[in-house]
This record gives sequence, structure tokens and C-alpha cells, in this order.
Amino acid sequence: MALTKLTKNLIDGTFGTEWDSTIQTSNFTAVAGKGYFVNTTSGQITVSLPAGVVGNEVIIQDYAGTFGTNKVLISANGSEKIQGSTDDTQNDTNNATITLVYQDATKGWTADNLTAPPFDVFYLIAAGGGGGGKGSGGGGGGAGGYRTNFGGTAVTLSAATNYVVTVGGGGAGSLHSAARPSDGSNSIFDTITSAGGGGGGSEGAGLGVGTNGGSGGGGNYNDSYGTGNIPTVSPSQGNNGGAGGSGSPSDYAGGGGGGAGAAGSNAPGSGNGGNGGAGTSNSITGSAVTYAGGGGGGSQDGGSAGTPGTGGTGGGGNGMPYNSGTGVDPTSAQNGTVNTGGGGGGGSSDGANVNPSPSGGSGLVILRYPSEKTLTNPGAGLTLSTATDGADKVTTFTGGTGNIQFN
Repeated sequence: MALTKLTKNLIDGTFGTEWDSTIQTSNFTAVAGKGYFVNTTSGQITVSLPAGVVGNEVIIQDYAGTFGTNKVLISANGSEKIQGSTDDTQNDTNNATITLVYQDATKGWTADNLTAPPFDVFYLIAAGGGGGGKGSGGGGGGAGGYRTNFGGTAVTLSAATNYVVTVGGGGAGSLHSAARPSDGSNSIFDTITSAGGGGGGSEGAGLGVGTNGGSGGGGNYNDSYGTGNIPTVSPSQGNNGGAGGSGSPSDYAGGGGGGAGAAGSNAPGSGNGGNGGAGTSNSITGSAVTYAGGGGGGSQDGGSAGTPGTGGTGGGGNGMPYNSGTGVDPTSAQNGTVNTGGGGGGGSSDGANVNPSPSGGSGLVILRYPSEKTLTNPGAGLTLSTATDGADKVTTFTGGTGNIQFN
């Protein structure tokens, strides 16, 4: 009989295992050398493993074929490991048999059909801001699209899986009034895209209307604004720009670019530029920071400078005043701030057109995730930094594109 039992045990892989006949329907702590029938019909069950001794086994059998509906979680004892990690693992395959063997303190308990459970991630994605328009009363650039789930519902990700990250660049300004500035470039995390901000309107024929984008660019004098939240997403990723204005044939002013938190202002008249729309504050990093402000509109009042529009909070650049020579007032003409998605300030005339209108600020991608996870395999082109805030890590990407993984 002993030989027959030994032969059976070697064939079915249960040598040294005593099966508990009680069907487990709730969380429990396993005992080394035992097998358990686990029924997850009513919900997910966590199995806590005992302290390990080299060669110990624990076997878990899906009793009702429901692991695929309600998974079983496996949790290590204290600081011990499962498959080399202190993280919990899971099985979500119907009718699975999980045979756990304790190897040593380095690897801990191991099996061939366990995976890491999914985990929650919060994101903030700001695209590049649009460049400011050129010529008398150039429109302010629209802020890059702003999207976040921080403070809302997290996305659920899986370990050892590639996720793409792209940081959008700011749109270039225009050197000549007969050319449009560039729109900002998109920023991306996985399936979520924030659209680049629209460029401001320029003075040239047919170029005066601000461009559509994450937030819309402001219009050149007497021209309309670009539309924000293009393409349309919910919640909205940005707002419209402001319209340009003209108090008389020689008073030119651009509208402000739209921001994440507010539309750009219309030019108020008398050759003064409209202010850029305000951005939105967010504390995903642990500190409140404002992102995605629109650029202020450029100004010209009867051949004098006028008052350019102020950039919106969150990196929007101030507009440019009129300058009949070749210089640019360095205290007024501003690019959008780097890594905020702020729109560039609207340009104005500078005589010989030797100075381009301001450019938009580059965007960024911020990810907040559990501190026990490590972000690995960054693409060669990605620029990033990681900090810890409470129980979470926060990684900020400030340039490039590539794949990342969490492990």
C-alpha cells in the first residue's frame, strides 16, 4: 500500500500534501503542506501564505471554476516574498491549480501561473502650447490641452506591460506676419492624448483667425478666435481664444489665447491686447502647480506700443508691444513657460521683421502610482525624474517619447 500511495503521489504531484476538505469561501491563512479547495463564486478571496521553510508546499485549487470572474489573491507572510517580490500576486484563470513551493529568502514562494495584480495610476497630461501670431496685434497662442484624473477615478494598469509616453513640444512663433505660427504638439500617455494648443492669428491675408486646438489661439485684429477642446473630450481639455479688436484703422490688438481654466479675453479696444485664459491648478505632485495658461495678445495703439495682453497663469506668455524698429521689449514679449503647456504671447510689428513672435511652452506628463512599484525600461529619448509623496511615487516626464513599464 505504501508503494502504491507513493507512486500515486509522484504522478499527481501531491506528495507530502494534506488536503483540507473544507471548501474555502472567504479569506484565510494557509498552512504549509496543505491543499485547499477555494470557491470564489461570491467574490474575490485572499490567501495569506505561512512563513516559509525550504521545500514547503501549498496547493490551491479553483473549486467552482470561477477564478476568471473573481480572482484569488496570494499574499506573503510579513516581509517574505512571492516570486522574488514582496508584492501580492493573483490568479484569474478558471479551474486553475496553483502549486506554491518555497525556495529560499530571495525567491520566496513560487508557482508558474501567478501574475502581479493590476494597480491604480493617476495622470496629468499637458500638451505643448501654440505659438503667438505675428504682425500688428498678433493673437496669443492657445494653451496645450490639459487632461487629468487626479482627484477622480484612477486608471488600472498591469505590471510588465509597455505604455507609451510622449511629451509634446511648444509651437514655434512666426518671423513674418504673412506666416502662421505653429500649433503645439500632442502629449500622450497610453491611450490618452492631450491636443496641442492652437497658434494665434497673424496679420497676413487669411491668417487672422486663431487656430483650433487643445485651447484655441487668439484672433488677430478684427479676426475671430480659435476653438478649444478640439478634438472634443470630456471633461474639456481647454477653452476658446479671444477675438482681436480694432478701435480705429491704426489701433490693432490681438485676442488672448485660451487656457485650461478659462477662455482668452477679447481685445478690449484702443490698441490693447486681450489677456490669456487662466490655466488650472493641480496637486498631483504633492504641491499645487498651475498648468496650461493662454498667451496674451499683442498690441499697437496708433503707431505706439499700446498695452499687450498678460499671459494666463500657468505658463502663458505676455503679448508683444508694437516696436517700429528692430528691437523687442524683453520685459513684455514672452514665450510660454517650458513644461507647462503655456501659449506664446501674441507678436506685433517690429519694423524689419527680424524677431519672431513668442513660441509656446512645451508640455509634460506626470504619473502618480504606488511606491512599491518601480518604473522601468524608459525609452532612450525620455527625460524624467521621480520623487516620493506620501505612499506614492510621482514621475514627471519633461521631454521625448518612448515606452515605460511598471514592475
